[in-house]
Amino acid sequence: MSDFLPYGRQSVNDDDIAAVAEVLRGDWLTTGPAVTRFEADLAEHTGGTPAVAVTSGTAALHVAYAAAGIGPGDEVVTTPLTFVATAATAALHGAKVVFADVEPDTGNLDPAAAHAAVTDRTKVLAAVDYAGHPAELDQLRKVADSVGALLLEDAAHSLGSSWRGRPVGSLADLTTFSFFATKNLTTAEGGAVVSPSAELVEQARAFRNHGLVRDRARQRYPDEGGWHQEVHAFGLNYRLPDVLCALGSSQLRRLWAFKQRRAEIHARYGEGLRDVPGVLTPVCRAEADPMWHLYPLRVLDGRRRALFDHLRANGIGVQVNYIPAYWHPVFEDLGYRRGLCPNAEAYYAQELSLPLFADLSDADVDRVIDTVRSFFGV
Repeated sequence: MSDFLPYGRQSVNDDDIAAVAEVLRGDWLTTGPAVTRFEADLAEHTGGTPAVAVTSGTAALHVAYAAAGIGPGDEVVTTPLTFVATAATAALHGAKVVFADVEPDTGNLDPAAAHAAVTDRTKVLAAVDYAGHPAELDQLRKVADSVGALLLEDAAHSLGSSWRGRPVGSLADLTTFSFFATKNLTTAEGGAVVSPSAELVEQARAFRNHGLVRDRARQRYPDEGGWHQEVHAFGLNYRLPDVLCALGSSQLRRLWAFKQRRAEIHARYGEGLRDVPGVLTPVCRAEADPMWHLYPLRVLDGRRRALFDHLRANGIGVQVNYIPAYWHPVFEDLGYRRGLCPNAEAYYAQELSLPLFADLSDADVDRVIDTVRSFFGV
């Protein structure tokens, strides 16, 4: 059998290693200048929207919901076709999570379903850019505004994408990113929250750092001493260290090269699989310019599991993204039941993510295509 081909993998070069080594030789391993630099570098790719670096994409969601003031009695409307963290972090703040169905072709939150799901208790409408294809943020903005909710874009898959010519990160009240190893760029573990609102950015920064207040003008007891700091609202330690931020800044210099290569791979898959009976290749809206994070092949006629096993047996590391969030026992135990979002469940039943990462060679892509085609006898 050929060498195992993973479905995702980081791309790290000598410049990345040198950037990390420079920090290791310096005075600051964390809470230093590389953090500020990475946040500024990231803002250059989000239309200038200010960024707050945190320890993971999950932390970014938790921080964003905290900045939005989510608490018991509030509702968060979101998609079930996502990693569980999109919903779990809202639930951890005490919110009621309301799942709305997805579009059957893109897998993104359906604006009509979201409109039917929001109420006067909805505080955040959270969309996910599935596979890197931006959600319909203009229509979802209208839905959020109709009930006075904030619009959150879970852009864990989509840094570098744009919708109607506007970069992801400039479209929502709050946008969250993930920089996990398989994402469009990596800081090993890491994430960020971006927002055009100075108030939301300030609240995100506070929650990221235990809620500490060091500004004497804002302290309740400012004359305690030069060492004094206070906590006015609880937060957590979600600080991304300088070592990882240096890696992120280095990776950002190659973001557009990553995007181009991912687009080439995506197109090669499309050309090689479009005529295969029994599968559907991904769609792309005319308004979207995606940074493709996944290649979500749709396998028809109940054959997804068999193709998964066939590819794995041939050393190809396919994955499924994702089990509907409310199928997880933790949500089942809260009373959520299967059948809630039929489009999302149908999408999940068919979805199979083929290998997609910047260092994937054309020969590797062709190997995947040939192995899929051999399964279908074409």
